[in-house]
Amino acid sequence: MLFNSTEYLVFFLIVLSVSWLLAGRAMIRTWFIVLASYYFYVSNNHWQILLLLATTTSDYFVCLVLMRTDDPLRRKLLLSVSLVSNLGLLGFFKYTNFLGGSVAAFAGLIGMPLDWVDLNIALPVGISFYTFEALSYTIDVYRRKIQAERNWIRLAFLVSFFPHLIAGPIVRAADFFPQIGRRPRLSTEDVEHALYLIFAGLLKKIVFADSLASFADAAFNHPAAVSGVEAWIGVYAFSFQIYFDFSGYTDLALGSAILLGFKLPQNFRRPYAAVSVTDFWRRWHMTLSTWLRDYLYISLGGNRMKSRLGVYRNLMLTMFLGGLWHGAAWHFAIWGGLHGLMLSAERALGIHRGVGEQVKLPPASHALRAFLVFNLVTAIWIPFRAANLGNLLSLLGALASRPNFVELTAGMAVAILIMGGALLSQWAGEFADFRHRFLAAPIELQALAYAGCTALILIANSGVPKPFIYFQF
Repeated sequence: MLFNSTEYLVFFLIVLSVSWLLAGRAMIRTWFIVLASYYFYVSNNHWQILLLLATTTSDYFVCLVLMRTDDPLRRKLLLSVSLVSNLGLLGFFKYTNFLGGSVAAFAGLIGMPLDWVDLNIALPVGISFYTFEALSYTIDVYRRKIQAERNWIRLAFLVSFFPHLIAGPIVRAADFFPQIGRRPRLSTEDVEHALYLIFAGLLKKIVFADSLASFADAAFNHPAAVSGVEAWIGVYAFSFQIYFDFSGYTDLALGSAILLGFKLPQNFRRPYAAVSVTDFWRRWHMTLSTWLRDYLYISLGGNRMKSRLGVYRNLMLTMFLGGLWHGAAWHFAIWGGLHGLMLSAERALGIHRGVGEQVKLPPASHALRAFLVFNLVTAIWIPFRAANLGNLLSLLGALASRPNFVELTAGMAVAILIMGGALLSQWAGEFADFRHRFLAAPIELQALAYAGCTALILIANSGVPKPFIYFQF
């Protein structure tokens, strides 16, 4: 069930209506939303709901025992049970084919051919996200940052709440548990904010992301057949496609949650206005980057190493694994490794702090750094999107060829205008809060803007809703 489908609209309106009718019955409302979330998941994934139930239930019992024991050895053993069960399921479904194929390929290179049969293991949608949420809950209980939840349904609510179930944001128990079971409240400002997010999400996904997808697909799927102009437009189109697609999903998730009476964490904050790669990761997929920092980077030693090389190693390893989290393929690992390399280089040069963190840049310097970082991040997206080495080399060859601007079509010109406008709006957003100004505008102007957005969405809608990019991760 896709957020950009009529099916989801009908489902959400039913859940919204019934959940507010149950506003005074906290436990029944909690059960209803959990069951609705399970239906949402089962509608596309069928038996894979068993994995979600297994993850929730195993961590529920592990944390109950964790809370009752002070024995360090037993606590570590219980934590290991959670890590092995969660990461074991994730590893089996996501990485079995990748590891088997990689071992077989390496054995062939050294003259020891192995026959590897692709098991065609289906990747359960959302498993990367709900596994990280379950792990953060267990680790926080182990670290005694939170108490173990005694009521199974509340933990099930945390893990399965349908707005964030498939592709985040990744929610922390300490932030979300206090919202579960309380009487929901919905102010006029909440409704206005939710409508803004929902329309923004649909506009980003259907009008912008899906429109740019054709240019990105042409360049990356058939790089040997595209010209230099098509290659360059395709590379930048993907950079904006993945932003519009993923941030659009997040906006829809946040807007849906607000109307149900819940607040989810922000996941994007103008990432293409970042003035360093470090700053980029404070703005892009923020709930993942903070998860990697708190549960992986810090666990490896973080900045508390005896030498800078230790810090750089931790950065490289964190980003390498973060790349593999995105997908079981070496091009994702390369993408993560390149980001780790840039984070290490920035730390070595002392340019890793963002604006507002002891750094104040003149407008011209700010714009120049943001422009350079945007282009660097876009270049690093190339191995992320390229499916294999052959496509990568073909695309690089097309990019190196002399572009013939006579080949520009009206569609290409529109794509360039969309991307240029998006980039300028992110930079301008550093100095002006457009959302606040829009919501402060007269209701007549807001209604006119929403009517225009609706018209654009209906015109751009192909009739068949396209899945979100991060559903495959």
